[in-house]
Amino acid sequence: MNRYRIAPGTSVDLRTIDPRDKSAFSDLSKSKALPVLETMRRELSALQRVLWADAQQSLLVVIQAMDTGGKDGTIRKVLSGVNPQGVDVVGFGVPSEEELRHDYLWRVHRHAPAHGRIGVFNRSHYEDVLVVAVNNLVPEEQWSKRYGHIRDFERLLVDEGTTIVKIMLHISKDEQRDRLQARLADPSKNYKFNPGDLKVREQWDAYMDAYGTAITETSTETSPWFVVPADRKWYLNLVVAVILIEALTGLGLEYPVNEQNLDGFIVT
Repeated sequence: MNRYRIAPGTSVDLRTIDPRDKSAFSDLSKSKALPVLETMRRELSALQRVLWADAQQSLLVVIQAMDTGGKDGTIRKVLSGVNPQGVDVVGFGVPSEEELRHDYLWRVHRHAPAHGRIGVFNRSHYEDVLVVAVNNLVPEEQWSKRYGHIRDFERLLVDEGTTIVKIMLHISKDEQRDRLQARLADPSKNYKFNPGDLKVREQWDAYMDAYGTAITETSTETSPWFVVPADRKWYLNLVVAVILIEALTGLGLEYPVNEQNLDGFIVT
Protein backbone atom coordinates (compact mmCIF):
# COMPACT_ATOMS: atom_id res chain seq x y z
CA MET A 1 0.00 0.00 0.00
CA ASN A 2 2.89 2.35 -0.70
CA ARG A 3 0.54 4.53 -2.76
CA TYR A 4 -1.07 5.67 0.50
CA ARG A 5 2.04 5.69 2.68
CA ILE A 6 3.36 9.15 3.48
CA ALA A 7 7.12 9.22 2.99
CA PRO A 8 9.14 11.03 5.67
CA GLY A 9 9.60 14.68 4.82
CA THR A 10 6.51 14.83 2.60
CA SER A 11 4.44 17.99 3.03
CA VAL A 12 0.84 16.79 3.26
CA ASP A 13 -2.14 18.77 2.01
CA LEU A 14 -5.25 16.61 2.39
CA ARG A 15 -7.12 18.80 -0.11
CA THR A 16 -4.95 17.31 -2.86
CA ILE A 17 -5.74 13.69 -1.91
CA ASP A 18 -8.86 12.15 -3.46
CA PRO A 19 -11.15 10.58 -0.80
CA ARG A 20 -12.91 8.60 -3.56
CA ASP A 21 -9.79 7.06 -5.08
CA LYS A 22 -10.03 3.29 -5.58
CA SER A 23 -6.96 2.68 -7.70
CA ALA A 24 -5.66 -0.21 -5.59
CA PHE A 25 -8.79 -2.27 -6.37
CA SER A 26 -10.08 -0.58 -9.50
CA ASP A 27 -11.51 -3.85 -10.85
CA LEU A 28 -13.71 -4.44 -7.81
CA SER A 29 -17.14 -3.22 -6.76
CA LYS A 30 -18.78 -3.37 -3.33
CA SER A 31 -20.36 -6.76 -3.98
CA LYS A 32 -17.16 -8.26 -5.37
CA ALA A 33 -15.13 -6.87 -2.48
CA LEU A 34 -16.87 -8.90 0.21
CA PRO A 35 -15.30 -12.32 -0.59
CA VAL A 36 -11.90 -10.64 -1.05
CA LEU A 37 -12.16 -9.10 2.41
CA GLU A 38 -13.14 -12.45 3.88
CA THR A 39 -9.99 -14.02 2.44
CA MET A 40 -7.92 -11.19 3.91
CA ARG A 41 -9.55 -11.66 7.32
CA ARG A 42 -8.51 -15.32 7.31
CA GLU A 43 -4.95 -14.31 6.46
CA LEU A 44 -4.94 -11.73 9.26
CA SER A 45 -6.23 -14.33 11.69
CA ALA A 46 -3.44 -16.75 10.74
CA LEU A 47 -0.77 -14.06 11.14
CA GLN A 48 -2.19 -12.99 14.49
CA ARG A 49 -1.97 -16.56 15.79
CA VAL A 50 1.76 -16.64 15.05
CA LEU A 51 2.24 -13.19 16.63
CA TRP A 52 0.50 -14.47 19.76
CA ALA A 53 2.50 -17.69 19.90
CA ASP A 54 5.84 -15.97 19.24
CA ALA A 55 5.17 -13.28 21.88
CA GLN A 56 8.30 -11.32 20.97
CA GLN A 57 6.76 -8.44 19.02
CA SER A 58 3.56 -6.42 18.92
CA LEU A 59 1.57 -4.33 16.45
CA LEU A 60 0.02 -0.95 17.23
CA VAL A 61 -2.59 0.36 14.80
CA VAL A 62 -3.48 4.04 15.24
CA ILE A 63 -6.71 5.05 13.49
CA GLN A 64 -7.72 8.69 13.11
CA ALA A 65 -10.55 10.29 11.14
CA MET A 66 -13.04 13.10 11.12
CA ASP A 67 -16.49 12.27 12.53
CA THR A 68 -18.25 9.54 10.49
CA GLY A 69 -14.92 8.66 8.87
CA GLY A 70 -15.45 4.95 9.55
CA LYS A 71 -13.16 4.18 12.49
CA ASP A 72 -15.54 1.88 14.38
CA GLY A 73 -16.78 0.07 11.27
CA THR A 74 -13.28 -0.50 9.95
CA ILE A 75 -12.07 -1.97 13.22
CA ARG A 76 -15.11 -4.26 13.38
CA LYS A 77 -15.09 -5.43 9.78
CA VAL A 78 -11.35 -5.84 9.26
CA LEU A 79 -10.55 -7.51 12.58
CA SER A 80 -13.73 -9.55 12.99
CA GLY A 81 -11.94 -12.84 12.30
CA VAL A 82 -9.03 -12.25 14.67
CA ASN A 83 -8.95 -13.95 18.06
CA PRO A 84 -10.24 -11.26 20.46
CA GLN A 85 -7.98 -12.59 23.22
CA GLY A 86 -5.02 -11.16 21.34
CA VAL A 87 -6.42 -7.75 20.43
CA ASP A 88 -6.93 -4.67 22.58
CA VAL A 89 -9.06 -1.83 21.19
CA VAL A 90 -8.87 1.43 23.10
CA GLY A 91 -10.95 4.52 22.36
CA PHE A 92 -9.57 7.86 23.51
CA GLY A 93 -12.18 10.49 24.23
CA VAL A 94 -12.05 13.64 26.32
CA PRO A 95 -9.37 13.18 29.04
CA SER A 96 -10.65 12.38 32.51
CA GLU A 97 -9.83 14.50 35.52
CA GLU A 98 -7.13 12.05 36.56
CA GLU A 99 -5.62 11.98 33.05
CA LEU A 100 -5.46 15.77 32.95
CA ARG A 101 -3.30 15.69 36.07
CA HIS A 102 -0.61 13.82 34.13
CA ASP A 103 1.34 14.54 30.97
CA TYR A 104 -0.77 14.00 27.84
CA LEU A 105 1.03 10.78 26.85
CA TRP A 106 0.49 9.10 30.23
CA ARG A 107 -2.95 7.74 29.40
CA VAL A 108 -1.72 6.48 26.02
CA HIS A 109 1.50 4.76 27.01
CA ARG A 110 -0.16 2.42 29.47
CA HIS A 111 -2.34 1.05 26.64
CA ALA A 112 0.55 0.25 24.30
CA PRO A 113 0.24 -3.42 23.27
CA ALA A 114 2.23 -6.08 25.09
CA HIS A 115 4.38 -8.45 23.06
CA GLY A 116 2.24 -10.95 21.21
CA ARG A 117 -0.71 -8.61 20.96
CA ILE A 118 -2.32 -6.22 18.49
CA GLY A 119 -3.32 -2.87 19.93
CA VAL A 120 -5.80 -0.61 18.14
CA PHE A 121 -6.17 3.04 19.11
CA ASN A 122 -9.53 4.50 18.06
CA ARG A 123 -8.36 8.11 18.17
CA SER A 124 -5.10 8.52 20.03
CA HIS A 125 -2.34 10.81 21.29
CA TYR A 126 -2.80 12.72 18.03
CA GLU A 127 -5.89 14.38 19.50
CA ASP A 128 -3.38 16.46 21.46
CA VAL A 129 -2.09 18.08 18.28
CA LEU A 130 -5.47 18.13 16.52
CA VAL A 131 -8.35 19.07 18.82
CA VAL A 132 -5.99 20.94 21.12
CA ALA A 133 -4.49 22.97 18.28
CA VAL A 134 -7.75 23.74 16.45
CA ASN A 135 -9.50 24.86 19.64
CA ASN A 136 -6.51 26.59 21.24
CA LEU A 137 -6.87 24.51 24.40
CA VAL A 138 -3.24 25.13 25.30
CA PRO A 139 -0.81 27.75 23.97
CA GLU A 140 0.79 27.02 20.58
CA GLU A 141 4.21 27.19 22.21
CA GLN A 142 3.15 24.13 24.23
CA TRP A 143 1.35 21.97 21.67
CA SER A 144 3.86 22.66 18.88
CA LYS A 145 6.52 20.83 20.92
CA ARG A 146 4.37 17.72 20.96
CA TYR A 147 5.30 16.62 17.45
CA GLY A 148 8.81 15.96 18.75
CA HIS A 149 7.47 14.23 21.86
CA ILE A 150 5.30 11.98 19.71
CA ARG A 151 8.15 11.03 17.37
CA ASP A 152 10.31 10.14 20.39
CA PHE A 153 7.48 8.22 22.08
CA GLU A 154 6.78 6.16 18.99
CA ARG A 155 10.50 5.54 18.47
CA LEU A 156 10.66 4.16 22.01
CA LEU A 157 7.84 1.71 21.26
CA VAL A 158 9.48 0.65 18.00
CA ASP A 159 12.86 0.14 19.67
CA GLU A 160 11.18 -2.11 22.24
CA GLY A 161 9.54 -4.37 19.66
CA THR A 162 6.31 -2.67 18.61
CA THR A 163 5.55 -2.13 14.93
CA ILE A 164 3.39 0.96 14.40
CA VAL A 165 1.09 1.80 11.52
CA LYS A 166 -0.95 5.00 11.62
CA ILE A 167 -3.99 5.28 9.40
CA MET A 168 -5.94 8.42 8.61
CA LEU A 169 -9.32 7.57 7.08
CA HIS A 170 -9.72 10.46 4.66
CA ILE A 171 -13.38 11.32 4.10
CA SER A 172 -14.75 14.20 2.02
CA LYS A 173 -16.89 16.92 3.55
CA ASP A 174 -19.77 16.00 1.22
CA GLU A 175 -19.63 12.35 2.27
CA GLN A 176 -19.59 13.37 5.92
CA ARG A 177 -22.74 15.45 5.36
CA ASP A 178 -24.52 12.44 3.87
CA ARG A 179 -23.48 10.16 6.72
CA LEU A 180 -24.53 12.64 9.39
CA GLN A 181 -27.88 13.05 7.66
CA ALA A 182 -28.27 9.28 7.53
CA ARG A 183 -27.83 9.13 11.30
CA LEU A 184 -30.69 11.59 11.70
CA ALA A 185 -32.94 9.76 9.27
CA ASP A 186 -32.50 6.26 10.72
CA PRO A 187 -33.85 5.71 14.28
CA SER A 188 -31.39 2.86 14.76
CA LYS A 189 -28.54 5.31 14.14
CA ASN A 190 -29.90 8.31 16.07
CA TYR A 191 -27.77 7.42 19.07
CA LYS A 192 -24.65 8.10 17.01
CA PHE A 193 -25.61 11.70 16.31
CA ASN A 194 -24.03 14.35 18.48
CA PRO A 195 -24.91 18.01 17.87
CA GLY A 196 -21.31 18.78 18.74
CA ASP A 197 -20.32 17.08 15.47
CA LEU A 198 -21.82 20.03 13.61
CA LYS A 199 -19.53 22.47 15.39
CA VAL A 200 -16.54 20.34 14.47
CA ARG A 201 -17.81 20.26 10.89
CA GLU A 202 -17.74 24.05 10.85
CA GLN A 203 -14.02 23.78 11.63
CA TRP A 204 -13.37 21.45 8.69
CA ASP A 205 -10.65 23.55 7.06
CA ALA A 206 -8.84 24.05 10.35
CA TYR A 207 -8.86 20.30 10.97
CA MET A 208 -7.58 19.59 7.47
CA ASP A 209 -4.68 21.93 8.18
CA ALA A 210 -4.05 20.37 11.60
CA TYR A 211 -4.11 16.84 10.17
CA GLY A 212 -1.81 17.82 7.34
CA THR A 213 0.73 19.33 9.73
CA ALA A 214 0.55 16.40 12.17
CA ILE A 215 1.05 13.83 9.41
CA THR A 216 3.86 15.86 7.84
CA GLU A 217 5.65 16.17 11.18
CA THR A 218 5.26 12.59 12.40
CA SER A 219 5.30 10.21 9.44
CA THR A 220 8.65 8.47 9.84
CA GLU A 221 10.36 5.47 8.30
CA THR A 222 9.61 3.32 11.36
CA SER A 223 6.23 4.84 12.25
CA PRO A 224 4.54 5.76 8.98
CA TRP A 225 1.21 7.38 8.25
CA PHE A 226 -1.16 6.03 5.60
CA VAL A 227 -3.84 8.37 4.25
CA VAL A 228 -6.59 6.02 3.07
CA PRO A 229 -9.49 7.19 0.84
CA ALA A 230 -12.59 6.61 2.96
CA ASP A 231 -15.63 7.72 0.95
CA ARG A 232 -16.19 4.10 -0.08
CA LYS A 233 -16.36 1.96 3.06
CA TRP A 234 -15.81 -1.31 1.21
CA TYR A 235 -12.65 0.11 -0.32
CA LEU A 236 -11.15 1.46 2.87
CA ASN A 237 -11.74 -1.92 4.57
CA LEU A 238 -9.73 -3.68 1.87
CA VAL A 239 -6.90 -1.15 2.01
CA VAL A 240 -6.66 -1.26 5.79
CA ALA A 241 -6.66 -5.07 5.72
CA VAL A 242 -3.77 -5.10 3.25
CA ILE A 243 -1.83 -2.55 5.34
CA LEU A 244 -2.16 -4.78 8.42
CA ILE A 245 -1.30 -7.96 6.50
CA GLU A 246 1.82 -6.34 5.08
CA ALA A 247 2.84 -5.03 8.51
CA LEU A 248 2.49 -8.45 10.16
CA THR A 249 4.12 -10.29 7.25
CA GLY A 250 7.08 -7.92 7.53
CA LEU A 251 7.77 -9.09 11.08
CA GLY A 252 9.09 -12.44 9.83
CA LEU A 253 6.98 -14.29 12.37
CA GLU A 254 7.44 -18.00 13.04
CA TYR A 255 5.90 -20.36 15.54
CA PRO A 256 8.35 -20.93 18.43
CA VAL A 257 10.24 -24.22 18.52
CA ASN A 258 9.58 -26.37 21.56
CA GLU A 259 13.10 -27.00 22.87
CA GLN A 260 12.09 -29.93 25.01
CA ASN A 261 12.87 -33.43 23.78
CA LEU A 262 9.46 -34.67 22.74
CA ASP A 263 10.65 -38.06 21.49
CA GLY A 264 8.77 -40.89 23.07
CA PHE A 265 5.86 -38.81 24.39
CA ILE A 266 2.52 -40.53 23.83
CA VAL A 267 -0.81 -39.03 24.72
CA THR A 268 -3.19 -41.69 26.04
